[in-house]
Formats: sequence, C-alpha cells, structure tokens
Amino acid sequence: MAARLLWASRAASHLRISVFPRGFATVVKDLKYADSHEWVKVGGNSATIGITDHAQDHLGDVVYVELPEVGAAVTQNTNFGAVESVKATSDINSPVSGKVVEVNEELNSSPGLVNSSPYEKGWIIKVEISDAGELKNLKDSDQYSKFCEEEDAEH
Repeated sequence: MAARLLWASRAASHLRISVFPRGFATVVKDLKYADSHEWVKVGGNSATIGITDHAQDHLGDVVYVELPEVGAAVTQNTNFGAVESVKATSDINSPVSGKVVEVNEELNSSPGLVNSSPYEKGWIIKVEISDAGELKNLKDSDQYSKFCEEEDAEH
C-alpha cells in the first residue's frame, strides 16, 4: 500500500501537545491532516509539513527521505518528495501550496527521525503558504482519526 504524506512541525518544542492514541498511531490535536497522511502545523503564513505517525507506522523503518530544494514551489495535493522504507517508496504530497523556505537537512543523515519523532524532529519541509484558503480542505485531528480507522477497517 502506497502512503502519501503531509508535513507540519511544532513551533515551540517546549509546549505540551495533546495527543489521541488510536490503536498504535498517534494523532496530534491542533494540526491539520491530508487524506494522503501528511500533517501540517500552521503559524502565520508558514507551514511545517511531515508525515503522520499512522503513515510512518505503515511504511516501516525509513531509510531515505527525498527532499526538495529550498525555493521550490509546492502545490496542494502534489508530490514534492518521497520516503523510502524497508517496505516501499512512497510519495510525499504537500497539503498546502507555497514556496519551500526550509528543509530538514537532519533527515539526510538520520532518516529514522520520521519514525521515532514524526511530529517533532522528523518534520520534512517548511513552506511559505500562498493560499491560506486551502487549509479548509484539510482534516482536523478528530476527522483524521476517524479517516484512519475507516481506512484500516477496509484493509
């Protein structure tokens, strides 16, 4: 099963975040989620993007992350990179449109951060959002949890 991915990062790592355990995956409150299993954390016109705990769990051990170049344009629901795991290679889609302003270079030497810390250290890119209206197309934590439960029940 190919999983698609979404990214967002916590702006302040010292803040406590609420999580909802769902089976073996965690969904973080206050993030937005794409159907392709990427998450996004919005702060002003900036978005941090990553893949969800649900996605990394289905992928297995991540061994490589293909990152875009800083300055690259990304479009909502369009591929900007890939995650290679011991099981498969899966596209990462952007949950928002905009310009890449930062990539997580640490993933070049430590791709396993996507597994061990998907919502914190394993973020993939940061984007300057070009159309904030696109955020309404994403799921909140409750909607995403339900989506994952329904998707897992189908398989």
